[in-house]
Amino acid sequence: MNRNARSALHQRRSRIGRRARATPAVEFFNVLTSPELLATTEALLPEHRERLYPPTVALSMFMRQVLEADGSCQKAVNGWAAQRAADGLSPCSVRTGGYCRARQRLPLEMVSTLTRETGRLLSQKALAPWLWRGRSVKLVDGTGISMPDTPENQALYPQPNTQAPGVGFPLARLVMVICLASGAALDMAVGPHSGKGSGELGLVRGLLEGFPPGDVMLADALYCNYFLIATLMATGVDVLFEQNGSRITDFRRGQSLGTRDHLVHWPKPAARPEWMTPEQYAHFPDELMVREVKVAHQVLVTTMLDHRKVSKDDLSALYARRWNVELDLRNLKTTTGMDVLSCQTPQMNEKQLWVHLLAYNVIRLLMAQAACNAGVDPRELSFKHTVQLWTEWVSRGLSAAKDGGRLFTLIAQCRVGNRSGRIEPRMRKRRPKPYSWLKVPRAHARRKIKMHGHDWDPK
Repeated sequence: MNRNARSALHQRRSRIGRRARATPAVEFFNVLTSPELLATTEALLPEHRERLYPPTVALSMFMRQVLEADGSCQKAVNGWAAQRAADGLSPCSVRTGGYCRARQRLPLEMVSTLTRETGRLLSQKALAPWLWRGRSVKLVDGTGISMPDTPENQALYPQPNTQAPGVGFPLARLVMVICLASGAALDMAVGPHSGKGSGELGLVRGLLEGFPPGDVMLADALYCNYFLIATLMATGVDVLFEQNGSRITDFRRGQSLGTRDHLVHWPKPAARPEWMTPEQYAHFPDELMVREVKVAHQVLVTTMLDHRKVSKDDLSALYARRWNVELDLRNLKTTTGMDVLSCQTPQMNEKQLWVHLLAYNVIRLLMAQAACNAGVDPRELSFKHTVQLWTEWVSRGLSAAKDGGRLFTLIAQCRVGNRSGRIEPRMRKRRPKPYSWLKVPRAHARRKIKMHGHDWDPK
């Protein structure tokens, strides 16, 4: 690198460092100014004037907002006003309009790229003991996300057709790719909950570029699909899925590798899927060789064919770790409140999704650092404990850079229990309040109450 290039790089780093130090209360942005993310963050910052809410401040407030129990914009603005007063700066308005406009000005590409980069760095820096046989295992699963009932949201994410118009809520389908070793969110795809190409298999096809050769995809029976497996095998990616219920497994056929363990050839489905062109269909092989094993009344399908290198018990133990993606989705939806989005337009809701994932990755970064210092696996640490500790930490003006040793020690103190094979009923014991269900549009219900009083029967 010549002298001019070094000087330009130094100036760029100094400039973004000054921006970070100018907002000491916004600790999230300081985490994102690590050497690895410095150039990425600088390149993605949009052109802006020095406002009350510049992009760095708006993004940091947005990230903290999604982790707070009270995730309202008013709470975020009140916190920023209080911090400015503590720093001796001039008072500012506590109206939320300026902050909401600043959130709208944040480029979606900036938030999504930072999320992918933080996930990639976390996955790459995973220690060898955290990996599975030295390989990167990526969890894949889907879930549903609700959002406010506005005409804009309904147009892009229609509510289920089982709900009456004006009663239901827009529903989106989300497919996540999560690193098994670190728990980092690597990528996501979002689409309508129903309609052509909106299923989980359709969404995951847009995420396959993030699987380099040598990776392992770990997912449930829904993803045990001939064309998905063939696509991943062609790129050097192994898979481990549960057998799809529509496929019959006969261990009397194929090449036996042991008890309930064999290699079998799957013929290409005769029916071409609607989303696939005839040229694409002809490009797929006529048959696939896969390995099927049965452990504990469960049939697993994998492309790891050598039973001497990977035994049945190894496959069973790895598939048991698939449950981590359910816990990760619970952390995102329940702990950070991502299950119900709050924005009025689909563009802002997508941006809110990426901000949730970016804040989630920052918490995973703190957990990985704490696990590295304590010599434990990051999966042994509590996500909710880390969120609670981090929000309390920054609310008191403490810094992860200056007080990181104490912070990481406290994070590593709270471990989650080893509850393998845990079984819980999917039921609620506490009864809901005895209110009738609203089965008509809210405006219609208001008119009826105004005319007939609260004794009006919605039926």
